[in-house]
Amino acid sequence: MSLILRRNCTFPLLSRSGTILLPRLFDVIAISDLSAFPDLALVLVAAFGAGLIDSMVGGGGLIQLPALFGVYPNVPPPYLLGTSKFSGIFGTASAVARFARRITIPWRALLPLAAAVLVTSLFGAWVATRVAPEIFRPLVPLMLVAVLIYLIRRKDLGADHAPRAFEGRHHFHGALLIAGIGFYDGFFGPGTGSFLMFVFVRLYGFDFLNAAACARVLNVATNAAALTYFASRGYVLWHVGLGMAICNVAGSLAGTRLALRGGSVLVRKIFIVVVSALILRTAWTAFAGP
Repeated sequence: MSLILRRNCTFPLLSRSGTILLPRLFDVIAISDLSAFPDLALVLVAAFGAGLIDSMVGGGGLIQLPALFGVYPNVPPPYLLGTSKFSGIFGTASAVARFARRITIPWRALLPLAAAVLVTSLFGAWVATRVAPEIFRPLVPLMLVAVLIYLIRRKDLGADHAPRAFEGRHHFHGALLIAGIGFYDGFFGPGTGSFLMFVFVRLYGFDFLNAAACARVLNVATNAAALTYFASRGYVLWHVGLGMAICNVAGSLAGTRLALRGGSVLVRKIFIVVVSALILRTAWTAFAGP
């Protein structure tokens, strides 16, 4: 294995109660030799693809996380999750910057929502350390199936941009849903970007292009919360994450360019494809194992 994890004791450690205790810090995490390059190259390519897809409709974790877990199977999961969040936040932030040049983003309305999802995402991450997220795995594909069926039945949904004000009963429901999605992202995560986009399209009357831009703003907040949690515990492979971040940004810039050129019609098609892939992936994980 190309990653050498050096520590004064072996891991994982077990407490007296049998609970797995992961080490908080590694003394050295380094690429050992040139044989590491194929592994690292695969992860970097996956980061580019994740940035490309995530910038448009979310779901980049569908590409990036399996690549990390496949290339580095002996690394404890929190380190891979933290590294993925570190990479992803750069790609998501660059997508927001690119969208902001061409699309009017309602910053005044989104910033309070971003603050809310940051808090609820942190709370979700805290709860995940005390309650096994696996018990909710079967619900995720079912929720995604409901979103997909609704979209297919409502072919005109998200085609036109007719935004509704961030006030009134629909905004109250939307804010609750968005805060709940923030908690879900910290607690479990798959499909967060897709759920956020659906809220903006269904409740706020956004087209898919504008919904993608607004969802990315909130994704920055949820990623920042998760990254704060993981980084504060040393759960980031920094040298791998830096390379992935560069590739993620490159993919994100390419993805936003495609989205801006293709408009809502293209984004809607890609959204349906990604949601379908998420359904297959989450269903397999829930019922057949990781």
